[in-house]
Amino acid sequence: MSTKFAQDRAFRYDIIFMKYYVYILECADKTLYTGITTDLDRRFSEHKKGKGGHYTRAHSPKKIRYFEKQPSRSKALKREAQIKKMSRTKKLVFLTSASLSV
Repeated sequence: MSTKFAQDRAFRYDIIFMKYYVYILECADKTLYTGITTDLDRRFSEHKKGKGGHYTRAHSPKKIRYFEKQPSRSKALKREAQIKKMSRTKKLVFLTSASLSV
């Protein structure tokens, strides 16, 4: 088996079986930011260093308030869109109920 073939195969395996996370960050000004990633620690670190999204560069992220695992990028993006459509009040109720169910 060629190295290139093995690398391509491993890459496809990662894409097919990769887990995605939908997360909500709380920023220093108490605003909330929702996003998706395959690696929560890495992505949070990027946000804190100003390497994340435009929003978090201007609103210093302080902590991860919530995350959930999704089986695919497509499902993660759909869930992210659902959360982003919520009003701030609904997000806060959701975060409260999510923390009670843990």
